[in-house]
Amino acid sequence: MTIYYLITFFWLIREIKTILFWIYLWQLKEYQIGRFLDHLKTEKGKKLVFNINYLIKIILLIAFVILAFFPGVTMFFNTFLRCNSEYCGFEIYIIFLFAILTPTFVLYLAEAVLVFKKAIVRRLVRPALTKKTVFLILINIFISISAVFLIYGTNFSSFLVFTFFFATVLLLIDILTPMIVSVVVLVFQPFAALEKKQIINKAKEKREKFNKLLAIGITGSYGKTSTKEFLATILSKKFKVLKTMEHQNSEIGVSQCILNELTPEHQVFIAEMGAYSRGGIKLLAEIAKPKIGIVSGVNAQHLALFGSIENLLIAEGGEELINSLPKDGLAIFNGDNKYCVTLFKKTFLRKKISNVDKMIAKKDKNPLYADIWAEDLKAETDFITFKAVSNDGDSADFKVNVLGEYNVQNILLASLVAKELGMTLNEISSACQGIQQDQGAMKLIKGINGLNIIDSTYSANPDGVIADLDYLKIWKGKRVIIMPCLIELGPVAKEIHRRIGRKIGEVCDLAIITTKEMFDEIREGAMEKGMKAKKIIFMEKPKKIIEKLISFCVKEDSILLESRVPREVIDYLVMKK
Repeated sequence: MTIYYLITFFWLIREIKTILFWIYLWQLKEYQIGRFLDHLKTEKGKKLVFNINYLIKIILLIAFVILAFFPGVTMFFNTFLRCNSEYCGFEIYIIFLFAILTPTFVLYLAEAVLVFKKAIVRRLVRPALTKKTVFLILINIFISISAVFLIYGTNFSSFLVFTFFFATVLLLIDILTPMIVSVVVLVFQPFAALEKKQIINKAKEKREKFNKLLAIGITGSYGKTSTKEFLATILSKKFKVLKTMEHQNSEIGVSQCILNELTPEHQVFIAEMGAYSRGGIKLLAEIAKPKIGIVSGVNAQHLALFGSIENLLIAEGGEELINSLPKDGLAIFNGDNKYCVTLFKKTFLRKKISNVDKMIAKKDKNPLYADIWAEDLKAETDFITFKAVSNDGDSADFKVNVLGEYNVQNILLASLVAKELGMTLNEISSACQGIQQDQGAMKLIKGINGLNIIDSTYSANPDGVIADLDYLKIWKGKRVIIMPCLIELGPVAKEIHRRIGRKIGEVCDLAIITTKEMFDEIREGAMEKGMKAKKIIFMEKPKKIIEKLISFCVKEDSILLESRVPREVIDYLVMKK
């Protein structure tokens, strides 16, 4: 029985690893079935289900089923061997049985060794441990262990029958684990929704007690995290500020921030607000009750989830936030974004708009003028400088330790709020000295062999990628981008990736695209700008990417890491073991 116990042990190791991965994926997609299914439609998502390991296991399962349910196989062996004794075929039958059992053992041994190896180097993919994920992990592990108890706790008529049952159950559970985990997640979603509703109601009740608290809501497809971080740093010089933490922009995240962090000492609450469907931002506004609303920028990010640009504009596009503000509220807009400008014109509340230039939409018959704008803007490799000017005559010089010209717009949005709360531009400029580089979504790291590593892996959206490439352009030496294709862009995905490709063609000497969905579109766009096809390559294996970088890059070359770059590549570039 030793081999059976060993197979079971190795099977349990890889089963737990698989459970952790699929719960991680559900958590990553915020338990949104639309986002989860959209991921499975990608090339990388398809490989999670359709891969060589699963194919081998399916073949092994079929082989066991054939041997188990077709005893005529023994008669076939007898006839084939021309043996009158029933034992001739039976012996061959046993040989075939263990010939199938052996690769099963080897496969699970190899997978278990790989799990241990990844665990040792801390690359085992697992979800962030919350009450919900721990519960889901335990339920799924219980299901797997129950299968083991079923195998060993059943009385079988023969050792042969046990072997068939043992192998088929383990292989079947293995193959169906993604489905089992997903079913468990979906079955418990109504209970999670009920608990979520209770948490939201408690947060609303607590928020109601803080009548003097000034809440500021920030929404948009991009720029909202950086704007929140800049604003919190600036206002902290004068007020006691609470802000939502990293990735804490959902209904449950904002509610937990209020319940766990909000105290009577806080004067200002800054809530980042994100959603994937209509009504999401409205609910967040009901929880946080903002008096000031900021729309940081709108593009096609998550368009596939909203279903239409109209739905996106209503939710993350800012309409729900603006409509939720009180009559004496203030709406603030990014004047460099056409959707924000359109919403600004439709808004009848008190409103303000920022822009890099004083005049907005210059081609319009009736151009707008910004309430705050920038002059003498200059982006260096490790900071930005500009002069901020407001329409009330106030002005100040800024030098901020963030990367990329696009961050000027986010600082201006934050400055409008700070001025509304009584701070001068000189005070705001002084407060900006406390802004850290990674608050601007990109950070500069000195990498291996003197390479300049620009880390923009926090998140990705179409405008953000273009802006990051504009920043990359100021670097001397060879310029490289490593990035996956963007997802959840809906029907405009192809054109967006061609636009990204054109910018890559203008800026980069080498582009490594790590996913395949829109690789052709990126390459087409890059080649339009004269980039050679051999310089824009699809490459998903970390080892191959590293080999390519070693052969291509020299000291002082620059590499932009955009969105979800393989961890092994990042660790190599920043010299992490």
